[in-house]
Amino acid sequence: FMKYVKIFFLFLLGAFVVIQFFRPKKNINKGAEATANHISKIIPVPENIAGILKKACNDCHSNNTNYPWYTNIMPVGWIINNHVVDGKKELNFDEFATYKARRQSKKLEEVADEVKEGKMPISSYTRIHKEARLTDEEKTALINWATDAKNTIVVPPGEAPPVKKPE
Repeated sequence: FMKYVKIFFLFLLGAFVVIQFFRPKKNINKGAEATANHISKIIPVPENIAGILKKACNDCHSNNTNYPWYTNIMPVGWIINNHVVDGKKELNFDEFATYKARRQSKKLEEVADEVKEGKMPISSYTRIHKEARLTDEEKTALINWATDAKNTIVVPPGEAPPVKKPE
């Protein structure tokens, strides 16, 4: 029996070593191209809001993720990568200027709603990144900014206005 346990653990160790060679592409895009379509190109982003976005949102909602050391260990790196890919698909502040007005408006509404409801930043992120926990003042500032910014977006006549989710 012990022989099989030893073989099993050697197999697991070998599999763990092998998976270290299969790493996801990192979400790092430095330079001018990283900011060409940033939200700040079309909507004013005050310094305090930029700080909040940087500490609590940008790792998953921009083209530049700050990777902690443990993301170099697979399968943790794959899990983190899936969060980043999903987050960018949902909202990417670095690509915000490429969104149609309707989507911009909807995304800003969702930012306000998600922060208000305590859904963002997600708890699995803030558990590890204590600095990403928002104070009540930061939440209020972010909600007010997103709401005010949403109200400045003019949806062209050919583009239907955003549909409010039923509560």
